[in-house]
Amino acid sequence: MPVFAANLSMLFTEADFMDRFRLAREAGFTGVEYLFPYEWPEEDLRRELDSNGLTQVLFNLPAGDWSAGERGIACFPDRVGEFREGVEQAIRYAKALGCRQINCLAGIRPDTLDESLAWQTLVDNVNHGAARLEEEGMTLCLEAINSRVDIPGFFLDTSARVMQLIEAVDAGNVKLQYDLYHMQVMEGDLIRSVECLLPWIGHIQFADNPGRHEPGTGEINFRNVFAALDRLGYGGWVSAEYRPSSDTAASLNWFRNGA
Repeated sequence: MPVFAANLSMLFTEADFMDRFRLAREAGFTGVEYLFPYEWPEEDLRRELDSNGLTQVLFNLPAGDWSAGERGIACFPDRVGEFREGVEQAIRYAKALGCRQINCLAGIRPDTLDESLAWQTLVDNVNHGAARLEEEGMTLCLEAINSRVDIPGFFLDTSARVMQLIEAVDAGNVKLQYDLYHMQVMEGDLIRSVECLLPWIGHIQFADNPGRHEPGTGEINFRNVFAALDRLGYGGWVSAEYRPSSDTAASLNWFRNGA
């Protein structure tokens, strides 16, 4: 089976955030991720990682005003300075937490923003972020998020679109963050897609579809998908990023029983 991590922004939300590290370890996870670390001091997060023997797998670059509906600022030409400041903030946290991968959210392109200008801004920002992370020995991930259900208008909504961006940037430390849930919504054919894209995949996340709940609640055959990842030799983390259909402990039968 793959090596699994728990997304603490979605799992164990019955508990306060700092208690979720212990709950993840008690459940058997060895790695964790979450959307953003920035509201907590680095030393507090590092303490929870160390005391529970956990690896910080991934987190996102600052993504604008999340509570107001922003989902990334990397394609906004009027916020390049803010993006670059966010890269530096993320690097500080990553170094403190021993995290080697940071994800970049492209954002939702406003109808008033020319698509070609948004694309060139995204390319330039990713180039900058990749260069800075390369100096620190880190990887910059790019995620496609479905625009049909979860984030209408998201600028990178297919794996092909992300691959187009990776080709435009042409940096060795830029990878595809492949989310099985989002790509099932947009594309399907998951095993064949992963097989084709494997050389560029730096991180994998999952939830079942529809509903974005735990494996076994929807249409994805996770036993086959996880077996394919083993067969293909994928050696990265696979993160549970789903909304439990009841409480988190009850949702972990897939983990206890090997999907």
